[in-house]
Amino acid sequence: MLTGKRILLGITGGIAAYKSAFLAREFVRAGAEVQVVMTRAASQFITPLTMTTLSKREVIIDMFPPQPDQPAVQPTRHIDLALWGDVMMIAPATANTIAKIAHGTADNFLTTLVLALRCPLILAPAMDVDMYLNDTTQRNIAALRETGCSVLEPDAGELASGLSGPGRMPEVDRLFSEVVKSLDNAHRDLAGRTVLVTAGPTYEPIDPVRFIGNRSSGKMGFAIAAAAAQRGANVTLISGPVTLRTPRNVRRVDVATAREMASAVMAEFAAADMLVMAAAVADFTPVRSSEQKIKREQKAGGPFMLELTENPDILKTAGARKKHQMIIGFALETENGVENARKKLSAKNLDVIVLNNPLAEGAGFGSDTNVVTVITASGEVERLPRMAKIDIANALFSRFAPLLP
Repeated sequence: MLTGKRILLGITGGIAAYKSAFLAREFVRAGAEVQVVMTRAASQFITPLTMTTLSKREVIIDMFPPQPDQPAVQPTRHIDLALWGDVMMIAPATANTIAKIAHGTADNFLTTLVLALRCPLILAPAMDVDMYLNDTTQRNIAALRETGCSVLEPDAGELASGLSGPGRMPEVDRLFSEVVKSLDNAHRDLAGRTVLVTAGPTYEPIDPVRFIGNRSSGKMGFAIAAAAAQRGANVTLISGPVTLRTPRNVRRVDVATAREMASAVMAEFAAADMLVMAAAVADFTPVRSSEQKIKREQKAGGPFMLELTENPDILKTAGARKKHQMIIGFALETENGVENARKKLSAKNLDVIVLNNPLAEGAGFGSDTNVVTVITASGEVERLPRMAKIDIANALFSRFAPLLP
């Protein structure tokens, strides 16, 4: 099942570290090469000798040799391993290590390796219930998920402290399955390709403090960028105003207005192999934007009239300039969805359009899931079930990456 795959297995200092021995054995049995990286604290729970024996490779703990008279280790080993691995799983992942990774701390070999990592990263938190439910830990986990890391939900049950609740590291079969799933989605089928992604809303200024905008969170576009990067693409993400963290190994360009987004897209489009236009671009913008805040008193006694003009149609412009590129657009419709999406697909010379309805259960603004219908220029229509947005992104790439010229 895993023949030829290269797995980095990180182990940190928690009582659940004993499960990592069984996990390493299963990876090796399935044909994978396994490189174990441990923290010093992890070695208090399970010995490096045990993991070396099971993985058949020397366990790495220290960035530098522990004794001055010992031979120097390879100075770029963390970089070489970051490029070597097909996937990295940290199991168990303690609250301390999760916090370090979330904030970019690199004070041991494991956290330094994570900073250089290009392959998918899976974390399996394991800690006492109050540590797991602590607001700081939850914020750190949320931050990691935003950047494209997969953070598993721990099992609930009796913990080492005697307390009960969420915090148990999942069993080996679930951890194994998550690695297999990650590898299935990390085909590297976009290696050498350039993928341009747009995400989020645009803000069209009325005055210095007010704007026309929409409720887009940017999560769908950011998931697409993360998935493309994990599959080996060179990814540029052009984002409107959002509060999300940049996915790992993605170059980000921030814009505010539709005209700024149009300019940024056109500057990058010629070099792209694929454009995925997931941004919710405002169709209209005020004809005039006041340089000063508009006071209520200025308009007292009468209606406030706001004159609007059309924004540039980024998708239509890209479709007209398309040469070798594949263009995937998004259509947000609340009625006559397939009919309206097909019209947009044809009018803007797209290859694929992804239809979603924000009123559908599990597909609202800000949700981590979506429900979409994929329509191609050849007339195929496929409705995907409710899925995590990262899974929808991977489903799109699995289907359409092989069709790139």
